[in-house]
Amino acid sequence: MERITVETLFAHCADIRCLVIGDLMLDEYLWGRADRISPEAPVQIVDVIREELRLGGAGNVVHNLAALGAQVSVCSVVGDDQNGRELLGQFSHHKIDIQGVFQEPERRTSRKTRVVAANQQIVRIDRESREPLPVAVEQQLSAWIIAHAGEYNVIVLSDYNKGVLTQVVIAAAISAAAMAGIPVLVDPKGTDYSRYAGATLLTPNRKEAEAASGVTITDAATLAKAAAVIMNATGLQHLLITRSEEGMSLFSKGGEIVHIPTVAREVFDVSGAGDTVLAALALGIASGFSMAESARLANVAAGIAVGKLGTSIVTPQEIIDTVSRAHKDSHAKIKSLAALSPLLEAEKNRGKRIVFTNGCFDLLHAGHVKYLQKARSLGDLLVLGLNSDASVRRLKGPKRPLIDQEERSHLLAALDCIDYVTIFEEDTPLELIAALKPYILAKGGDYSLDGVVGREIVESYGGRVELITFVDGKSTTNIIEKILELYSADS
Repeated sequence: MERITVETLFAHCADIRCLVIGDLMLDEYLWGRADRISPEAPVQIVDVIREELRLGGAGNVVHNLAALGAQVSVCSVVGDDQNGRELLGQFSHHKIDIQGVFQEPERRTSRKTRVVAANQQIVRIDRESREPLPVAVEQQLSAWIIAHAGEYNVIVLSDYNKGVLTQVVIAAAISAAAMAGIPVLVDPKGTDYSRYAGATLLTPNRKEAEAASGVTITDAATLAKAAAVIMNATGLQHLLITRSEEGMSLFSKGGEIVHIPTVAREVFDVSGAGDTVLAALALGIASGFSMAESARLANVAAGIAVGKLGTSIVTPQEIIDTVSRAHKDSHAKIKSLAALSPLLEAEKNRGKRIVFTNGCFDLLHAGHVKYLQKARSLGDLLVLGLNSDASVRRLKGPKRPLIDQEERSHLLAALDCIDYVTIFEEDTPLELIAALKPYILAKGGDYSLDGVVGREIVESYGGRVELITFVDGKSTTNIIEKILELYSADS
């Protein structure tokens, strides 16, 4: 997975609207020390130091999607009790739409209390309802889903088997999504997956897949057999089986299988990792990623989640940083305009002076390097706008560039004097300059001030243009002519 792809995703994910339907609960954590044994019974005494409430169950999926930057609505049923009010308050605090959440006076809102000492869970206390919804509430929930499904880019069903996702509610969600032409992703429970028939994708873990298929998974062959049983029973388009330390396996209707290895890191707690997988998948698919690319995104997110204690969220920056570590430093400097703009705004707010220059930089040579080093010395950060391959062809003819834009961008990003590289498609960098608003616009000494594209924009807000003298005799054209001369003579 490429860093620039992930950055572009997060730059635009505020436009993604997600609906999460499922069982909501409060996750309560009591953090403390356990240094003594009780005189009353052979049990540890936990001195509670800190108490914390988190969104649990389907709420953790909602919280992860919101943390990743999407617009999220939640549809569920909670009790008209203190836990229910606390849970709704948590959603409001995170600015999550709860118009689809209904209160049922007879229902008990789920609350799971975990007592943790020395980073170890000592005990868990569950207070919850598991009864299916009353028919009237079930119909109310289904009607709301049918009325609003078309407002979203993706629907997520987070089933914790606590009674909200009845067969009627599931059918209403899948049918409404089909009518609207949007995908439905399901984190399933139980062994009868036929109740999710018509969904786009299911995300069972290995143990759940074994229970649902009746196949013990021991190797690639039995894994594929289990997947085939589940897909045939449900008519799924895709099935993603998460396999802990062995990563994930994505099965598609056409027979394609993609195995995604786990991202190696220390595991502290796997609780809530499935919610993170579901959230990242939903965001990727709704953003137009392929199913395989979305699964890779989910795999990265899950690797981060298991490194945290308790149900937790994963942030865009954590994912970007993790993806970056899988690539060389040069890759981290190559940014889309959408990803670069907020980074430069933050640098400007810190008082940094941004220098901008641009060019084709085909066949990088010493003249280029000295020019870029001089440009970098003019300010605190140097941003290079690189002409795309199509742009170079329009400017220099059909035989150029000799080096494609991906290679050119990596060669340039490897230079210490360059902080960021961004590729532009236009013949001139005018739009790029207008968007980035650099303090200094650097150009070669063969230009006159009046001929510098973007000069008026930069000077309009107090910036300036700097002309830099090129090293004599150093040019791509000269290199090409020398090569042709030498090799033509040999032939």
